[in-house]
Amino acid sequence: MALVQTVDFFPPLTNDPFQFGQIAAANSLSDVYAMGGRPITALNVVGFPNDDLPLEVLGEILRGGAEKVKESGAVIAGGHSVSDKEIKYGLAVTGLVDPAKLIKNEGATVGDVLILTKPIGTGCMTAAYQKDKIDSAIWEACCAAMMHLNRAAGEAMIEVGVKGATDITGYGLLGHGGEMAEASGVTLEIEAAKVPLLEGALGLSRKGFITRGRDTNAAYLADRLVSAASVPDDLLSLLLDAQTSGGLLIALSEEKADAFLAKNKNGGSADSPNLPWAIIGRVTEKSEALVRIL
Repeated sequence: MALVQTVDFFPPLTNDPFQFGQIAAANSLSDVYAMGGRPITALNVVGFPNDDLPLEVLGEILRGGAEKVKESGAVIAGGHSVSDKEIKYGLAVTGLVDPAKLIKNEGATVGDVLILTKPIGTGCMTAAYQKDKIDSAIWEACCAAMMHLNRAAGEAMIEVGVKGATDITGYGLLGHGGEMAEASGVTLEIEAAKVPLLEGALGLSRKGFITRGRDTNAAYLADRLVSAASVPDDLLSLLLDAQTSGGLLIALSEEKADAFLAKNKNGGSADSPNLPWAIIGRVTEKSEALVRIL
């Protein structure tokens, strides 16, 4: 067995501290799942303005994080806090993985299909929420997606036999896809119309609710991103936009795709939101572009 380790934390995305704790913990755990690992321990990483806010707020954040860690099967083994003017929370996570089954972002091979395990849209929705410009039902659905663990997808990768994957966070779908393509020496072809989107995300993108990560990710890819003229700018912006606690982008052989998709346990209940796993493209021979949008 081998160890995999990761750390991630950020300021609140929602005014509900319990909800924020769950989102931050799910986001932190995601890196371990993307490598095919099983989380075993987590350490809380906290910044909190204890002179300005009651400690009950911190208690709710930690309770939210603890709930997700318990759901993952890991345990919280402690942590560290500092006094900070801005709330920050996340986890340092340790996981176990069989070295022979370790999944890397350099494992995509020509002919593989690309599968995405959560819809895109959390970035623009967070931007709209911060300006109080989003419907409450749409926001709650967005939070449910962010709180949802990538555990089932991670376990399915090991069961089916996947060699290449990455989780979708700050670099957005196309930024993380570009990293995978560069590491693997291939080009990713993504069909924009097949990428699942959170309800309301496209409309918010059309209204200009996009994170600053969109421009950063576009600059990172620059001329290594080729997009068909038929792809609308608002949709392209969503695919470039930063995501929080997004799904996994997985490259696997076409003959294994159906078996993998059949393992989706997201049935639409309160504990398991309806998050489709979808084939969104394929891996092709390396060209002048890292990512090509069709």
